[in-house]
Amino acid sequence: MNIKLVRVLFVIAGIYDGVLGLAFFFMPKNIFAWYAVEPPNHVGYVQFPALLLILFAAMFIRIASDPVKNRELIPYGCGLKVAYCGMVFYYQVTSGIPEMWIPFAWADLAFLVLFVLAWTSTGTLVKR
Repeated sequence: MNIKLVRVLFVIAGIYDGVLGLAFFFMPKNIFAWYAVEPPNHVGYVQFPALLLILFAAMFIRIASDPVKNRELIPYGCGLKVAYCGMVFYYQVTSGIPEMWIPFAWADLAFLVLFVLAWTSTGTLVKR
């Protein structure tokens, strides 16, 4: 994966997680209603992870600015994606989970694969 693709990947990841974070922070009840899912008993249970997504979005934009220099941040993004996919797919298989969470897990799985490729690639790139 060349440096330009790595930059584009992390800009897209930043936008994706940033938009999701903002949406779940500012209008979680609307999102749950749209999917016909009962929201948690307190909005803070959704807003805190939403803020974490916004923080990760900022980190992804930082990685995009100089992927080689900021390579050490990529495993944290991988960890985020593993954590989310792992939880969703585990509950999907064991006890069930509302369908609204599954498309996000597949998207994060795709990001995870691409992040690993980006991390591997940036280890061999020479800064120009």
